[in-house]
Amino acid sequence: MQQRNTLFIGKVQLHHEELPSTNTYAQELLAKSKPIEGTVISTFRQPQGRGQVGSKWESEPDKNLTLSVILYPDFLPPRQNFALNKAIALAVRHFIAALIPDQPVWVKWPNDIYVGTRKICGILIQNSLSRNTITSSIIGVGINVNQTIFSKDIPNPSSLQLENGKEYDLSSLIPLLCQHLEAMYLRLKAGQFANLDAEYLHYLYRFQESTLFQRRNGDVFWGKISGVSASGQLLIRHEEGGEEAFDLKEVSIVGF
Repeated sequence: MQQRNTLFIGKVQLHHEELPSTNTYAQELLAKSKPIEGTVISTFRQPQGRGQVGSKWESEPDKNLTLSVILYPDFLPPRQNFALNKAIALAVRHFIAALIPDQPVWVKWPNDIYVGTRKICGILIQNSLSRNTITSSIIGVGINVNQTIFSKDIPNPSSLQLENGKEYDLSSLIPLLCQHLEAMYLRLKAGQFANLDAEYLHYLYRFQESTLFQRRNGDVFWGKISGVSASGQLLIRHEEGGEEAFDLKEVSIVGF
């Protein structure tokens, strides 16, 4: 399948009836060749989808979008590596917001997509580095589309169909997603870091709102998200004063 409305993302689309993981397949491709930038690997049946830090991504067969995109963002300065995460998260956020324009759509740090307080999308970015430069990047995206029943182990899921009652043709959504990804990636390539930073904070879930957080050891505290560091750490200002930086999985929001 080919994507006609973009310059490069989705021009080559490798669609499979079923794959254990599109990111794993992309890794295997990169290990033995150099696919053209923007190559998309997609499937609607992915039984072994992966999330952040070893977590799993549940996806009912033939109900959701699961795909990976291969990029070569070697133009990024090392200090701006997290900007790729911001651009991709914003692209997927805008894609979802275009389909449910009456709903608040947020980026939950670092790159989950929420509709209100409900998670609708997960993103897994796997970078290969050489001297702090990203030589290749696999962008894994899982979006809940037509799934309406979820495991009880998933605390706050949603889908496009749950949000607006519509059923979608999955294949027709891929070109639109590719357009949003390419538009944001080109902004990144043009060096629009300040604009991307501001836009990311504008859509950041619970930014500058008084929130109850929990550390990995179970301790809780009140604070406000004050920003994100250049390296991607979440910055939280404590209510009693002082700012603290957290890496992925070191802190969570109590009650989402």
